[in-house]
Amino acid sequence: MIRVSYIWIMLLFTGALAYGQTRGERLSRHQSYLDSASFYKATDIEKSIDFIAHSISELGDSGNKRELALSLSFLGEIYQYYQQYDLAITNYRESLETNKTSKTTLLLGEALVLNGEYNEAETILRPLLKINGLIPYQKTTLYEHLGDAYRGLGDIEKSVAFYQEGIKIANQNQITPKLADLNSKIADAYAEDDKLIEADAFYDSSLELSKQLPPERAVQEKDKVADFYNQKNEYGAEIQLRKESLGELNSLPRKKAARLVGLTNADSITSQRINYKIANAYIAQDKYDEAIPYLQESIEQAAVDDDIVVRKDATRKLSEVFEYKGEYTKAFETYRNYVALVDTLYSRKEQEISRAARFNREIAAKQSRITGLEQERELSQSKFDLAKTEKQLVEETNKRQKWVIYSLLLGILLLGLATFFFYRSNQQQKLANHLLALKSLRSQMNPHFIFNALNSVNNYIAKSDERSANRYLSEFSTLMRSVLENSEEDFIPLSKELELLQLYVKLEHSRFPEKFDYEIKIDGSADIESFQIPPMLLQPYIENAIWHGLRYKKEKGQLNIALEKVGSDKILVTISDNGIGRQKSAELKTLNQRKQKSKGMGNIKKRIAILNDMYKNKLDVKISDLNADGSGTCVVFTLRKS
Repeated sequence: MIRVSYIWIMLLFTGALAYGQTRGERLSRHQSYLDSASFYKATDIEKSIDFIAHSISELGDSGNKRELALSLSFLGEIYQYYQQYDLAITNYRESLETNKTSKTTLLLGEALVLNGEYNEAETILRPLLKINGLIPYQKTTLYEHLGDAYRGLGDIEKSVAFYQEGIKIANQNQITPKLADLNSKIADAYAEDDKLIEADAFYDSSLELSKQLPPERAVQEKDKVADFYNQKNEYGAEIQLRKESLGELNSLPRKKAARLVGLTNADSITSQRINYKIANAYIAQDKYDEAIPYLQESIEQAAVDDDIVVRKDATRKLSEVFEYKGEYTKAFETYRNYVALVDTLYSRKEQEISRAARFNREIAAKQSRITGLEQERELSQSKFDLAKTEKQLVEETNKRQKWVIYSLLLGILLLGLATFFFYRSNQQQKLANHLLALKSLRSQMNPHFIFNALNSVNNYIAKSDERSANRYLSEFSTLMRSVLENSEEDFIPLSKELELLQLYVKLEHSRFPEKFDYEIKIDGSADIESFQIPPMLLQPYIENAIWHGLRYKKEKGQLNIALEKVGSDKILVTISDNGIGRQKSAELKTLNQRKQKSKGMGNIKKRIAILNDMYKNKLDVKISDLNADGSGTCVVFTLRKS
C-alpha cells in the first residue's frame, strides 16, 4: 500500500516539474488570449468573453494570482463597455480578492458610480488618497471619480473641490483630455446647483480646451454646452454652437462620426439629432419658416441612417409647425406619416426587447462558464496541494523505517483527513451548484407577463390614451427594476416582496378591471420586516390565479391575499381566488392544445427544494381547491424565521 502511494505521488511530482517547465509558455498564451479579447471587445462581446475564458483555463491548476486577477479585471471592463454594470462590479471585486491593484480599484469605483451606487463608490475610492505610488493619470482619475460620487450624492461643494484637485494634477502633468473633462464636469455640477454664471465660465473653458483634442471630442463638448444654452433659453447662442457642431460633424470621416454614438448620449451626436435640436430652438422663438428646412433635413438624414426615433420626433414636430402656420393639409399628411412611424417603432422595440433578452441569457451563460472554470481551478489547486503534502509525509516515513507502526498510524490519520477534505469539497461543490441553480432560476421572469404588458401599452397607444400608457410603462419599469435589483438575493424582506406583489397585482388589474377585484390583508400584529422570503416567489401563484382562474370566469371574480401571524416565528401567506378552479383550467388548456407550457411552477418548486435544503425547511406551500365543487384555488405559504 505504501509503495503504490509512493509511485502515485512521484508521478504527480514529475507532472509538477513538467508543468513548471512550460509555465512560461502558458503565461505567454494567457497574454495572447487577453490581447485577442481586447481586439474583439468593441465588435463581438461573445468572442471577447470566450477569449477571457481561455485565458483563465490556460493558467491551469497553479495559475499565478496576478494573471488570474488580470483576466477577471479585463472581463469587468468588457461588461462595463456594454453597460452591464452589475456583472462588471462582480468581476472587479473577484479580481481584487485575488490580487488587489489600484487600477482595478479605480475601475470598480467608476462602475459603482455608473451603477448609481455612490456611497459604495466613495467607500472604495477614498483609501486610494493615502497611496503615494499612483501615477499622475491615476490620481487625476481618482479625483474625477470621487467628484462624480459626491455629485451623485448631491454634495456639489465636495464634488467641485475634488474636480479642482484633479485639474491641478492634470495641469502639472499636461493631461489635456482630463482638463477638458474636468472643466466640463464642474460646469455640469454648477448647472445642477443653479449656479449658471459659474457654469457658463467653466463651459467656456471646456470648449476652449476641447479644441486641442480630436474633432469628435470637440463636437461632443459643443453639443453638451448647446444643451446648457437651451436650458437658459439662450437660443441664439445655442443655434450658433449647434451649426458649428453640424459643420464639424459633417466634415468627419463616416467611421469617426459613427463612433460618437458610444461616447455619451447616443441621441445627441448625429447630424439628424443636431438638425432636430436647431429646429426646436427656432420653434421656441416662433421662427417656423427657419425651422422647417432643418426638420426636413433631420427627417431625410434619419431615413438614410434608419434612425426611426429621430425620424418620428422630427415628423411629429414638422406636423405641429405646419399646424401653427395654418397649413392644415400638410399638417395632416405629415401627421399620418408620424402615426405610421410610431407603429414601426413599437414593432422594432418589441424585436429589440426580444434580442436584449436573448443577449442577456447568452451573457449569463458565459459568466456561469467562467465562474465554473474558476471553481474547478480552485478545486484542482486544493487537490494538487494535498498531493504535495502527502508526498512529503511519505518521504519522511521512508526515512524512519524503524517507526513503521507510527507511520502506519500516521497513514491512517492522513487517509481520514483526505476523506474529510474530500467530503468537505463535495459539500462546497454542492453548495456552489445550489447557488448556480438558484441564480439561474431567479433570472427567469415569465416572458408572457412582459409580452402582455407591452401589448397593453400598445393598446393604450392605439386608443391615443397617452396618460395611461405613460403610467403603465412607469409602473412596469419600476417593477422590472425592483425584480432585477433583487435577482441576486436568496432572500429579501417580506415587506419588499409585498411591495412588488402590490405593484404586480395593480398592473394586472389595470389590464383586466372587468375580470376581478382584489384585496390584500396584512395582520397588524405581524412584524413583516423581521421575516425573509425568496424574491418573486409568490408572483407565479398570483399570476396563475389571474390567468388560469379568474380570467376565464364569466362573472367578476375576487382575488384575496392575506398575511397571518402564527406564533412568534411563523407567518402564513394565503392566496385565494374564486375562479374556475384547477380542473377546469387544465381542461381548457388541453382543448386549446397550447404548445408552450409555463415553467413558473416548476421553477418555484425547484427553488423551494433548494432553499429548504440550504436553510433547513424554511418554506412550505400547500395548494388546494377553495370550494367542494372544485371551483376556486387556495395556496397557503408557511414562512419561518431563520
